[in-house]
Amino acid sequence: MNRSDRTHALHAVAARAPEPPAPAERATIDDFGCDVFGERAIRKYLPKTVAEKLLATIDRGVPLDPAIAADVAHGMKEWAVDRGATHFTHWFMPLNGGTAEKHDAFLEPAPGGKAVFAFSGKNLVLGEPDASSFPNGGIRSTFEARGYTAWDPTSPAFIKRHANGATLCIPTAFCSYGGEALDRKTPLLRSIQALKKATTRLMRCFGLPEEPVRVTLGAEQEYFLVDREFYLQRPDLVQTGRTLFGAAPPRHQQLEDHYFGAIRPRVLKFMEEVERELWRLGIPAKTRHNEVAPAQFELAAVFEELNLAVDHNMLVMEVLRQAAERNGLVCLLHEKPFAGVNGSGKHNNWSISYGSRRLLDPGDDPEQNSIFLTALCAVVRALDLHGDLLRTTTAGAGNDCRLGGNEAPPAVLSVFLGEQLGDIVARLAHGAPGSARKAGTLRVGVDTLPPLPRDTADRNRTSPFAFTGNKFEFRQPGSSQPCAAANMFLNVMVADAFDRFAEQFEAAGPERFQETLQALLRRVFRKHERVIFNGDGYSADWAAEAARRGLPNLRSTPEAIAPLLDPANQALVARYGVLSKVEMDSRYEVALEEYERKVGIEGGIALEIARSMVLPVATDAYSAAAGTLGKAVADGLEEGVKGLRAQAATLGRGLDDLVARCAALEKALAVGSAAKTLAAMAKVRETVDALEHVVDDASWPLPKYREMLFLY
Repeated sequence: MNRSDRTHALHAVAARAPEPPAPAERATIDDFGCDVFGERAIRKYLPKTVAEKLLATIDRGVPLDPAIAADVAHGMKEWAVDRGATHFTHWFMPLNGGTAEKHDAFLEPAPGGKAVFAFSGKNLVLGEPDASSFPNGGIRSTFEARGYTAWDPTSPAFIKRHANGATLCIPTAFCSYGGEALDRKTPLLRSIQALKKATTRLMRCFGLPEEPVRVTLGAEQEYFLVDREFYLQRPDLVQTGRTLFGAAPPRHQQLEDHYFGAIRPRVLKFMEEVERELWRLGIPAKTRHNEVAPAQFELAAVFEELNLAVDHNMLVMEVLRQAAERNGLVCLLHEKPFAGVNGSGKHNNWSISYGSRRLLDPGDDPEQNSIFLTALCAVVRALDLHGDLLRTTTAGAGNDCRLGGNEAPPAVLSVFLGEQLGDIVARLAHGAPGSARKAGTLRVGVDTLPPLPRDTADRNRTSPFAFTGNKFEFRQPGSSQPCAAANMFLNVMVADAFDRFAEQFEAAGPERFQETLQALLRRVFRKHERVIFNGDGYSADWAAEAARRGLPNLRSTPEAIAPLLDPANQALVARYGVLSKVEMDSRYEVALEEYERKVGIEGGIALEIARSMVLPVATDAYSAAAGTLGKAVADGLEEGVKGLRAQAATLGRGLDDLVARCAALEKALAVGSAAKTLAAMAKVRETVDALEHVVDDASWPLPKYREMLFLY
């Protein structure tokens, strides 16, 4: 690589004309959902009886009538063609962390050398992609290629637009020839079904009539933006999504001036474009702001039904990447693209409703809200018994770089309830005297400002699983990770608790319900209160305290995914028909293989950069320093000789270290040990980052942190 490339990139960024203050096209509320085959389109393009049956499946979970498939397919095709689509695809989520699609034209040959647009019920309901090259964890052999995609009517079809046309996307499940789930949607849908059944059973014990159960998710998506000119000069970013080298600049996030700061015009233009696309896709993107680290941002959507929200988050990530590219930027979704500054997470806000009743809403007096306390008790039990299972869903090479730092929750799973709820739980568990704290109002000491209603709990950014008003916020998931797996296991864990509680209520009978409820809450809270922690999750004291409590601290991916093989966990998930033992085993194999491959890729590109980019400039710098030193000594100079000798010595030691550490990294890669590779990479980075401080700035080949994080 030409060593002037970084300078060229700097000049290109500096020469870029300022963005206009307003985008050419604005997002409007009238466009919301216009590219979604939702209720408006369904009622317009389908016969009335067909529309009512399809909407009953979408809204109330009524089993789909197979007889309507042909009519739905025809109406969906007519709508899509009217919207400019020429192709359709079954859109699904294989186990590689992304989405997949194979496009087929609506085109069908017709007599007379002509063609027509056609789309059958069979095309809608079933697809047959090649399943041989997707991760499967040993479920099938490579030569066994057949797989099936099955239409998910509860997540509406939508249109993806591109420069020269549009494609109808039909959300689908994906399974093998033997029926095993090869995707993330299938087990998620199974878990939602299981939780709905368990919730209905529990609410029946409270004497409530049967009502629809709704599991919801609000996902917060964090990401970084860098200028594309810089990105292309960083092979590590291109290959891995994170910088494997880079010395911390004197200023990064210490001044705390980026969080919620004014959004730069170029970034705001990008955000407007993202929102315009998301709104057209019916995705309720609501919040946008600067995040803590420089060049870091967040987008959050309004709560939606869980399955739909998971699909929408996958689209959010895709739209972010594509819109960034159109704006000369690159969106980095890696959990830790820059060392030394905050990484990116995806906060998972989960809740559940029964009819109009939100089960996790404490109401004005949570102590008297028995349904809320029962739901709260179930979640606490679930996290204590099966927190290791939930932790498996946040494992990964990227998230290993993030979890446990002073920016993200620790790997230990604990539950934050806050003072008021914590006090109620303590009194229920132990019969402590006194009355519960009330939320009350907050006065800020300014006469012109009204009293503010105070929530039942403060926010605890250090907690991995925090109660936040009427939901639980799971903060461990990484920014690049799909939401499906975490919510799948969370649903199963809570369903198990609901069913265990219902069994006890049913055995006691209605006449002893209150007595049984009080005893159950006391017993379960007392048994599982070890998982409740309201303090600072970043502190070293908490790690020691968690160990004393017996809470697992699964720091690395190999440790974190091991619970997938635990017979008790496998039995729990299989009991609800969500994943069989074979499917659980496969997910362990997929996760481990992905981790090892990613670490291997990182080690390989780190070695290549160190040897082919850093070593030459460091060698040139040493040669120049040594030559200057030799000439000074030959000329009999006294002034500056000590400095030249020190400079040459520093560069020389760096060269020796770099050569030796590169050799160690090469050896670790040959062995194939992820742990050894990561340790060797850290040593190489230590040397490279030290050299960055002493090599002539104009010669350094990699765009620096001070440039990438502030020039965009």
